[in-house]
Amino acid sequence: MPTSVELRQQRAGIVESMRAITETAERENRGLSGEERTAYDRHETEFTGLTERIGRLEAEEQRAAEMAEPIRRGGNRPDDGGRGGDEQRAAERRGAFFEALRRGARQAPERRALVENAAGEILVPEDLEAEIYRELPGLTIVRAMASQRTISSNRVRRRSLAEVSVGWGKLETNEQTLTDSMPSTPTEEFTYVEDLYGLAKVGEDELDDSDVNLEAQIRDSFARAIAETEDTGFTIGTGHSNKQPTGFMTAGGGVPTIAAGATAAISVDDMKKLIYAVPRQYRKNGRFCMASTTELAISLLKDLNGQYLWQPSNQAGRPNTFLGYALENQDDIAAVGANARSVAFGDFVAGYRVYDRQGMTVKVLDQLYAEDGMIGWKVRARTGGDVIRPQALRILLHPAA
Repeated sequence: MPTSVELRQQRAGIVESMRAITETAERENRGLSGEERTAYDRHETEFTGLTERIGRLEAEEQRAAEMAEPIRRGGNRPDDGGRGGDEQRAAERRGAFFEALRRGARQAPERRALVENAAGEILVPEDLEAEIYRELPGLTIVRAMASQRTISSNRVRRRSLAEVSVGWGKLETNEQTLTDSMPSTPTEEFTYVEDLYGLAKVGEDELDDSDVNLEAQIRDSFARAIAETEDTGFTIGTGHSNKQPTGFMTAGGGVPTIAAGATAAISVDDMKKLIYAVPRQYRKNGRFCMASTTELAISLLKDLNGQYLWQPSNQAGRPNTFLGYALENQDDIAAVGANARSVAFGDFVAGYRVYDRQGMTVKVLDQLYAEDGMIGWKVRARTGGDVIRPQALRILLHPAA
């Protein structure tokens, strides 16, 4: 099985083949022939497929490295005999939780150790919940780019801690100064934590494995059930009114837009305007975010000397670059076209924040899939997301047709 580095090298070779096709047509001052168009389209499909494989494989490689780390250090499981009362209760709760997943809460022998809410959902043990959330950045794009914060309420005042006022010598805080600077009709704006549901089904025969295998299965199943949907919400979610996060690519996020020069094309000038529209302090940590098809289009752009501006990465875990900035793929972003918001650029750590509320739950569906020899786990995570500094980001907006 090829490694992620080898797949990156294959992808770079495909880009070179596509460049050769377009350069031949440019030298002969003509469009692509039918045979060239077929080859170009085939390479485009291969590029997208390899990009998806690289993302999945790098996540698997990262998880394998994390699992191997304690062994490399020569570590073993700690001796249970020295646990204090809190650790003992946590261990009992974790054991009861896994038994409940196997049999259902009603049949779990240690049901007293479970924590259930009024809806009959079992709270995931805190240490396991933390492990699941640690898995998510390797499976998503936005969470890995943005800042993250754990909260204990259903909402947080929007941008209340985003900025700090400073001044030389003294800071004017008298009542009159504050009154003069406040809007005449102040409004309260909040970012809300939304409910995100996922469903995982597992065969009853698989549940006879050891707790170690079941733990790994839980982390993987729960994380994957959450990851893809939350990433879409953080990107193009339409906000609390639709029970979704506010995506940074939506108009509701408030990120300023930069007009592209053409409806159905993207240029070097567009990308440069996007970069320099972001204030200098946010450019130094800036990165692009776009769909894979848009990255493919800009990989063919050249400077005035005929040099390609897109640079492939041959190192696992490192993104490709364009004009010296890292480039991330998020395929919920619209492709280049009329009225499309096709590219975002800026400091996502400063500009976007993901909020996680502790208290992930699972409801065991031990009857619903019994005829199929399976047990269902309905997972509920509470997550929100919002733009906290619109000025740290910019979006490329194409004109209407």
